Formats: sequence, structure tokens, C-alpha cells
Amino acid sequence: MFFNLNRTGANPKQWIKKKRRSPLFFLSISLISLLFLFFFLAHTPITNYTIFSASSKAANLALSQKYPHCEARFHGEKFLWYAPHSGFSNQLSEFKNAILMASILNRTLIVPPILDHHAVALGSCPKFRVQSPKEIRVSVWDHIVELLRSRRYVSMADIIDISSLLSSSLVRAVDFRVFVSLWCGLNLDLVCSNGLNVPPSLVDSLNQCGSLLSGIDGNIDRCLFAVDEDCRTTVWTYQNGVDGTLDSFQPDEQLKKKKKISYVRRRRDVYKALGPGSEAESATVLAFGSLFTSRYKGSELYIDIQKAPGDPRIESLINKIEFLPFVPEIINSGKQFAAQTIKAPFLCAQLRLLDGQFKNHWKATFLSLRQKLESLRQAGSRPIHIFVMTDLPRGNWTGNYLGDLARDSVNFKLYFLPEEDLLVMNMAKKLALARRGLRFESVPGSLDAVAKVEKHCSPDILPDVLLYLEETVCSCASLGFVGTVGSTIAQSIEVMRKFDLCSSPTQTAS
Repeated sequence: MFFNLNRTGANPKQWIKKKRRSPLFFLSISLISLLFLFFFLAHTPITNYTIFSASSKAANLALSQKYPHCEARFHGEKFLWYAPHSGFSNQLSEFKNAILMASILNRTLIVPPILDHHAVALGSCPKFRVQSPKEIRVSVWDHIVELLRSRRYVSMADIIDISSLLSSSLVRAVDFRVFVSLWCGLNLDLVCSNGLNVPPSLVDSLNQCGSLLSGIDGNIDRCLFAVDEDCRTTVWTYQNGVDGTLDSFQPDEQLKKKKKISYVRRRRDVYKALGPGSEAESATVLAFGSLFTSRYKGSELYIDIQKAPGDPRIESLINKIEFLPFVPEIINSGKQFAAQTIKAPFLCAQLRLLDGQFKNHWKATFLSLRQKLESLRQAGSRPIHIFVMTDLPRGNWTGNYLGDLARDSVNFKLYFLPEEDLLVMNMAKKLALARRGLRFESVPGSLDAVAKVEKHCSPDILPDVLLYLEETVCSCASLGFVGTVGSTIAQSIEVMRKFDLCSSPTQTAS
């Protein structure tokens, strides 16, 4: 009855008549109000923060108080973090993409550790069934803490040589342990020293830092921007076509109905979306989820940056990261095994037989090897030397083609590397002592943090290095290479062979 406040002296009959007309009057007022609001909104620029700016500021203030270390600005330096997952070959692929993204966005890359094989899984991009970026960041954080507490932490830069990228200023990098020590004010030396008996206060600090870096509380102004786009909605590009166009690969109608999904995949320029002028630009840390991509039905699943003709620096980087070699300790050991143990031209057979989809394709895998060996038998002398790289234990070779080859010592001589081999053990010790992942710190104030990590967080358990050594040996196989179709390990070996790693001079393990 607010609209009658200025009408006085009305007699009861008039009041009754007005009361009967009131629903129409209310409707008229409501329509006028809606029209006015529509006109106002249509002529007023609206950002994401127009309506809720006050509440957003309050929320950011509360989060800044919850995470006081957000004020640490590293003298204006900005960083890129991501969540690696799956096996080593997938993690290496993501590492290359992270280097590329960090360089495009002019951010320092936070170098992660190597995660245990399949400790963290993404899911399936083609089926639109994946962990969200936030979920996978949390999973990765939890596993990294486990690696630290069990003293099994090995940096990706302990295994992959990025020294040439750093020296040419194509990318900047900082070790994950050093970064969280500085940014979150964590005493990682206490985490590593106490193992599984970490004090409750330190557990709380770890959880708080993990929550921040994982983006559990969302974005925090000038501190962290968590990228929530993943392969279900986005294909990241750079200087390639019109920003925001639909990607060629979309969920089909059957999948939409079956899974009740409504995703639309768009191609977005990462520089425009997350670079200068974007909401993400001011954040000290830009946190992605997975950075894995692969080719599927004529499209890239998540990142499609194959060239950058308008940016010579990035174009040069794309060419360089196609092949990132192992560190010298690994390469030299692989060459040593080929030259001093095999001592003859040999074939490498990479046979993945137990994991995932491969356990159902033994026949096809062995057929490729059989055909290759038959051609070699017809072309040359015997025995044919074969380096075998397989996940099938030797005790299970009986009754299959590997067992047949092992018994036929007249025509074939097999070589393999057990984990307890002295060469493998010595190489693992050299890697643990080299600590290459801590040699490139350029972040202000990081020297003390590096010293603490070196003193207290060195691995107690020798790293698992067999895979890297086997791949290097396979790159030296002059009689050829037979790999398992669909295996990312086989793809990595093919790249190593393409760049003729084995013929390069022995490197100095400085």
C-alpha cells in the first residue's frame, strides 16, 4: 500500500474501488520498473565486478588476511604453476607445454617433481570425463607433500636438461621446493627432516599453502589466478586464427545425451586471455590444471601452438622444445652400456605388454618385432643383438615370443637392464649428487632456501632411473627400433632417434 501514502481523505467507497484495481496497478508498476532496469543495464558497461564489486573486495580482503604471504611480491616477478600427471612421458610432454606457456606469458616456470607413475590421473578428454583443474591441482599437491615427507623428491630438471633454454633466456625457472619455501614461508627443511612425524603447526601451514596454490578459495587479487578452463571447453592457441571460434572437435549428440553434457570447445588465444590487460595479469601466480594435449580427430585436445611466425622468440622456443635431452649423467651411461656391454650393432625392442590397453594387444606387438627380425635375418649375419625394454618380468617370458627368442641363442642375443644392475645404481647416485634442479635459481632471496633444500631434502632413496637409461640405450640402436603402437614411451624414443642423440659427443657431467 506504499503507493497510497500521499492520498489522504479518501472515503471508504473510493478506497474499496482502488483496492479492487490494485492488482493491475501493481502489474503496471512492475512492468515499468523492469523496463527502466533493462534500459539502465543496456546502456551501462558491466564487468564481472560491477554488481558484486563490494562483496568481491570484501572477499579478497578476507582471503588476503587468510593468506598473508600473498603480499610477497618477489620484486614484481610472476610465476606459472601447473599440475602434471600420469606416467613420465606424459609428464615430460606437459613440461614442454609449461615451458612454452611460461615464455609466452613472460612468467617464471615453477619446475615440478616427477610424480610416481599414475599417482595422479587426468581422465579422458575425448570422453569429456576428466578431473577439474582444481581437483587435479589438489591431488598433485598431496602427492608432492608425500614425496617430500618420504624423501623421494626428484625434480623434472634433475632428469631433463634445460640449461640451454635458461642460458639463452628463452625461459626462467625456479624449483618448486624453493618457490613454496619463499612464497608460503614454509620450513621445508623441517618437513623433510621429520619425515612422517611433521609437527601439527607445520601440517597446518602445508595445508594452507596447498589450498592457496590449488585455488580452493578461488582467485585472490594480485596473488593467484586459477585457470579453470580445461580440455572440455578450451583449446589454447597463440597467434592462430580468430580468438573464440569453435574448435573442430565437439562432443557428438550421442555423448551429449548419454552423459548429459553441454560442453562447447572454443579456441582461445592464451596471450589475450591470460596475458597483459587480462584479469590474470596482476596475479603473482597463474595456476593451470593439466597441460597435457594430444592429437584427436584432427584437432589438439587442449593446446594447439605449433608455430608462431609473428613472434621469432617463441618460434625458436617451439623448435627447441621438440626435443629436450636427458641430463649428461643419463646420456653418458646409456652410451656406455651400448658401447661396453652390447659392443655390436643392435636392435631395440620396446614392448609394453602389461599396462592399460596394451595388455590386450600382445599378438600385434610381437608381430611387428617378428617381421623386423625376419628382415634382419635375411639381410645380415647372426646372431642378431637385441636390447629388450619391457614391463613383462623375465619369469613370465615362457610360452610367448620373448621366451622363444631367449632360447634361440644361435640366431639371437638378448640384452636387458635390471634395476639392480651396477650401471643403473651408479647413475642414480650421480643424479642424486648432481642436484641439477637446484642449480638455476634466479629468484631474489632464494640462495638460503636452496641451501636448506640441498641440506635437508636430498633423496634418502635412490631415484628410479631405469626408464631414462633404457630410452637412451634404445636411441643408440643402429639396427633399428620396434616400439609398441600407441605408447608414449615409444614416441619419446622416436624423437630421440630423430635428433641422433647417440652420435653426439659424450657430454661433461659438470
